[in-house]
Amino acid sequence: MPAFLTDDWFSTVDTLTAQAGDLDLPPALANLAINLVVADTTGNTELSLEGGAIKKGLSPNAKTTLNMDGETLRKVFLEFDMAAAMQAFMTGKIKVQGDMSQLMALQTAKPSQAQKDLFKKVLENTTA
Repeated sequence: MPAFLTDDWFSTVDTLTAQAGDLDLPPALANLAINLVVADTTGNTELSLEGGAIKKGLSPNAKTTLNMDGETLRKVFLEFDMAAAMQAFMTGKIKVQGDMSQLMALQTAKPSQAQKDLFKKVLENTTA
């Protein structure tokens, strides 16, 4: 299993996303693009959440960028832990640049079962 946020991990995510096919997303998630910058001891990792899928690199379509650490990213975007998201935002572990309304869409939209299944497989194929 590849380590979280490594090139091998992104390759695994791409493969799992392709295998998942249509994620049957609600419009709020299907049309959402958010950039994520994850800071760690080796520097920053840039990725995006676009069309319900995690992609390596920043999206030119994103109007919002979130800055956070890897643990927060894992809890919020892979485990769908909205309580952790709110706590991280309130304590400054998530910093927002750009259009805050994008976050409101993310907070209220419910992931489809296909997206939940995809992210569960991503978690199962991820080491710390």
